Amino acid sequence: MKDMRPGGRMWQLYKMGGLTPAITSMFDVQSAQQMAFIRSMLKEQRKDSLFEIPLHSMEIVVFDLETTGFSPYNGDEIISFGGVSVIGGEVQRDHTFYSMVNPKRKIPEDIIELTGITNEMVADAPELIGVLSDFLEFVQQRILVAHATGHDKNFLNSALWRTSKVSLSHRVLDTMMIAKWLMPKRKNLSLDSLLHAYDIPVTQRHHALEDSLMTAELWSRFMEEIKARNVDTLGDLYALLSHH
Repeated sequence: MKDMRPGGRMWQLYKMGGLTPAITSMFDVQSAQQMAFIRSMLKEQRKDSLFEIPLHSMEIVVFDLETTGFSPYNGDEIISFGGVSVIGGEVQRDHTFYSMVNPKRKIPEDIIELTGITNEMVADAPELIGVLSDFLEFVQQRILVAHATGHDKNFLNSALWRTSKVSLSHRVLDTMMIAKWLMPKRKNLSLDSLLHAYDIPVTQRHHALEDSLMTAELWSRFMEEIKARNVDTLGDLYALLSHH
């Protein structure tokens, strides 16, 4: 395979740990570079040091995914990524990420109705590995935040493993778990219910970026309440959440 000759670009990627010789025949150079970048981003995580970060200056990315269904390991795919940067409790509305993804399969009718994303809209969208690479470039080493994180984490991990044979190493905070700690007697912890409770305007639900922005506003309100309870660092917050 001439691309794997010593000194060539593919050989350099292989030496960086981004490729194995068996994989190179299946990927073009761009995909190989994206895979190497994804792997390098996830290797750089240093989780323990994050515990000392003061919450008032902590940099996070609130994110959301829209998908074709609920089974990432049984054929369902991501159709859009959304994210917004937040520093402390300040939502950085001028620093956002949004991209649709070509899922390489038909989007079910109920998902089209829910998200407004059609098969025609994703036909020319970038492939998963490209959007994953761009999303991680946006995230960098920041902490991830989402509402009811199980769904998003599972899809993200499935996508990372299938494209790059790595797992998510970023810390992920769940606004639903924070709500449960702040309001232990509240039964409905859905995003819609909490947005209503905090009088946060609902713009467009089930749109990855709009849901991210609304969840970021919810995070901002939570930060005010957390600060009032004298919780100063990420480690303090984790310690409290671990009991709920």
